[in-house]
Amino acid sequence: MGFDNLTIIGERINPGFRSVAALFDNDDIAGIQALAVRQAEAGAAYLNVNCGRRSLTDPDFLRRVIEAIQDVVDVPLSFDFPNAGVQELCLNVYDFDKAGGRKPIVNSIAQTRLDMFALTRICPFKVILMASERVEEGVGRSNRTAGEIHETARQLIEAAHQSTGSFEMDDFIIDVSISTMAADRDGLTRMALDGIGLIGSDPALKGVHIMGGLSNIGQQMPARAADGSPLGQKLENAFLTDAVPLGFDFLLGTPWKDYAPLGDDDYVLKTFREVIALSGMDALRATRRLYRAG
Repeated sequence: MGFDNLTIIGERINPGFRSVAALFDNDDIAGIQALAVRQAEAGAAYLNVNCGRRSLTDPDFLRRVIEAIQDVVDVPLSFDFPNAGVQELCLNVYDFDKAGGRKPIVNSIAQTRLDMFALTRICPFKVILMASERVEEGVGRSNRTAGEIHETARQLIEAAHQSTGSFEMDDFIIDVSISTMAADRDGLTRMALDGIGLIGSDPALKGVHIMGGLSNIGQQMPARAADGSPLGQKLENAFLTDAVPLGFDFLLGTPWKDYAPLGDDDYVLKTFREVIALSGMDALRATRRLYRAG
């Protein structure tokens, strides 16, 4: 991997991937174990575990999946479900010894579910904080500016410290949320990058980590860029090229992908930067230049 100090949380144990959904449907525990091993061997520092709605309906299956994964890999796990009961089960099953004593990750806590910080009564953990949404007048709302992302991150960390004294700044992983560029009329990609910059340069947030789910960015795009290169991978690398210097250091992604910085003369990077400077229909029209020459 071409980026120094970029930590990958392996994303593949998730029924959103068709092949993985088949593993779940068939209760193929050996197949899930093989996928865990492949990700760990490819360099994943954590493995995200997302069993979808089955996490709620079949807790025994979730328990078996966690135990089976920890039987074959020693990397810590990230438990991906926005429900305190599910997270409680995961944390109770998690075996610290099999993970070399390293903390798991709770993915994720937002302002709408601050009660989940109380899960530290079970065990210590790192936590992904959703800075892309806030509570305003009792209602959850999506953040629309970099300043709102930054302020939400500060508020979430303050709430964590108020609820328990067991968190260190290194335990916080702030998710800025990365949008699909194909439909980005509102400058959300630019907002995410600017939000990363504000968080990464804030002395009060020194030591926290910043992340996002990178595979979203190329969804609904053609396979090839106008210069013939693989567009999805290039867009992911274009985002990383600009985000990593600002403090983006965690990635929910596929560990065997070739994450590497792009040169300033790269066609996709140049066009990416042009697109994210725009909004509305101008942004959507400019996006076509990524895959359509002329």
